[in-house]
Amino acid sequence: MKIRYPRPLVRGDVIGVTSPSSGVPKPLVGRLHFAVQQLRERGFEVDMGDCLDGSTHISAPVEQRAGELMRMLLDPKIKAVVPPWGGATAIDLIPHLDFDALKLAEPTWFVGYSDISTLLTPITLKAGLATLHGSNLMDTPYRVPESLMSWIDIASLPSGARFRQTSPGVHRVNDWDDWENEPEVAYQAWNGNGGWERLDKGQEDVDVTGHLIGGCIETLANLAGTPHLNTKALWEDPGDSLIVYVEASGVEATTICRHLHGMRLAGFFDGAKAILVGRTGAPDSPALTQSEAVLDALGMLGIPIIGNVECGHVPPQLPIVNGAQGHLVFNENDQYLEQTLA
Repeated sequence: MKIRYPRPLVRGDVIGVTSPSSGVPKPLVGRLHFAVQQLRERGFEVDMGDCLDGSTHISAPVEQRAGELMRMLLDPKIKAVVPPWGGATAIDLIPHLDFDALKLAEPTWFVGYSDISTLLTPITLKAGLATLHGSNLMDTPYRVPESLMSWIDIASLPSGARFRQTSPGVHRVNDWDDWENEPEVAYQAWNGNGGWERLDKGQEDVDVTGHLIGGCIETLANLAGTPHLNTKALWEDPGDSLIVYVEASGVEATTICRHLHGMRLAGFFDGAKAILVGRTGAPDSPALTQSEAVLDALGMLGIPIIGNVECGHVPPQLPIVNGAQGHLVFNENDQYLEQTLA
């Protein structure tokens, strides 16, 4: 599959804001307005959609949410689409998305994580468009550690650009700012330290390449075995391979274990040279930790598994471009993920 990349973001471009899954409750609208203002201060125009209501688990009826997302992804004036955050049931949009139209359209950056993974990953796999697994809009105002890049920085790179990210050595787990009373907070209060960890206990140095693909375990597991999560599209050509990343949002370890077993049986990890596992604040089970759950389901693959990567619900976020060519290095002296937009 030939991956197509959107052109770089520049000042004056339009960024679309819509909630394909859950909207923003009234007490948090102040944070939404602050995040939008931050985009405008960086020189972007903002197209605010109608699907933003947070009074129920969805921002609008499915036809309206799907229609607004498709409008923004197909409008050549809109250069990026970033939802406020994830939610509960983005999966109901899948039958309403026109993947054929996306294949023919000028690519638009589609950004997010959590439930937005449910849409990002199929769009890459079925339409051949690069998508950006990174901070949602509500997280965008936070300052990014030096060893990482913001989604805006990455989306502003030219086609063919190469960039490297490493662990900043700090994180913030199970601790959240009070956006209702402090909507303009822009600095994280880190409460933990530590870098990446080799979960599979392999001793050899890791130096592998492959197309990057992945997302949130709890949402992608529901698409496993369907045409919408067929990763073979990225590695079926001779010489191609994958680097797969996964991350647990909040369910306990036994459920993550079942999800990963199902995804493996459905072929999601076929073609993978390595697996990245996001740091998580999700609870362990009485007889199984989150790391043990990963090894129980994926250890038999016999490939490197690197844990505590900043690609999930524990800030900071290490943005990953679905479809990009990845180069993963993990040894005693170096641990980094390099991505090439080609």
